[in-house]
Amino acid sequence: MKTKKYLKISVIILMMCMLLFSVMLVQNKKSVHADVARTREIQTRLANYGYYSGEINGWFDDATVGAIKRFQANNGLNVTGAVDGATAEALGIYMSKQENYDLYLLAKCIHAEARGESYLGKVAVGAVILNRVASADFPNTVYGVIYQPWAFTCTEDGQINLEPDRASYQAAQDALNGWDPTYGCIYYYNPKTATSSWIWSREVVTTIGDHVFCV
Repeated sequence: MKTKKYLKISVIILMMCMLLFSVMLVQNKKSVHADVARTREIQTRLANYGYYSGEINGWFDDATVGAIKRFQANNGLNVTGAVDGATAEALGIYMSKQENYDLYLLAKCIHAEARGESYLGKVAVGAVILNRVASADFPNTVYGVIYQPWAFTCTEDGQINLEPDRASYQAAQDALNGWDPTYGCIYYYNPKTATSSWIWSREVVTTIGDHVFCV
């Protein structure tokens, strides 16, 4: 009897896990679809103004970034290649305060944590932050993840307060649009400076510059 009881409980737990996974998968697909739709809107506006001649495909590629930069330069905007609040307004696109804030905060953390890294390394740090937002093991907002106690050195030593540069803004935008050079990693560290013995136990996925990315 006990075996049957435990079997029923195991089946129920398995079904609940499958349901939870399905919900998370749907939410992730919705987020990706929203990003593609937003990028298509940006490309369409840029094309209407004569800055973009490529395919309206929803990919935040080099052609799109170049068009954004030309638009920003010709309209007295900060030339970053990322669509911040001012650029969105100039394009006639509504961007919520939360979207604008997340982009800015993500760029700040990327700049503070990876300003000495390659562009790929900057995007990778942004991707880790967003992977944590999507994980049930971390806070579900960009702010919550970045300011989780002892999560990032830059929030402890004050470097988070530095203003991000253009590359950090663009890397943040690329990460928000789904580019993940880490393949889903939720941790990274610099083996030259890491002091936590726990982080060394994580499974390493890739190394980019001075940072090791792991799960």
